[in-house]
Amino acid sequence: MTLVKAAVVVLDCAEPEKLAEFYRELLDGEQTDASANLVGIRGGDGVRLAFRRDVNATPPSWPRPENSLQAHLDFLVEDLDEAERRVVGLGGRPIETKDAAGPYEERGYADPAGHSFTLRLVPTTAPKQG
Repeated sequence: MTLVKAAVVVLDCAEPEKLAEFYRELLDGEQTDASANLVGIRGGDGVRLAFRRDVNATPPSWPRPENSLQAHLDFLVEDLDEAERRVVGLGGRPIETKDAAGPYEERGYADPAGHSFTLRLVPTTAPKQG
């Protein structure tokens, strides 16, 4: 019998309702629960996130060492440019604008509360040669 039934990544923020809406829209998801201090969502692919109210929350400052990275999310996408337009349209902002060369192209962003996340290009699988 499985002891743990599900895993949820919880991000602290000052306004959980607003941050939950950002990720719900980004992940084509649905709100699963809400209380005065916590809002949960499930993305279209099943990923579960929750946002906990912390009136003293300060945005992470990654990559600077003071108040640095508290949590980091990676999202796999098929089109980096399209995903970036969606992130920015929802209120996110780029924090790493250079493209990484190679099969693992990625770009870094911050959500409206300042948590960093990465959009990573899903590597294409080519047939073996020879």
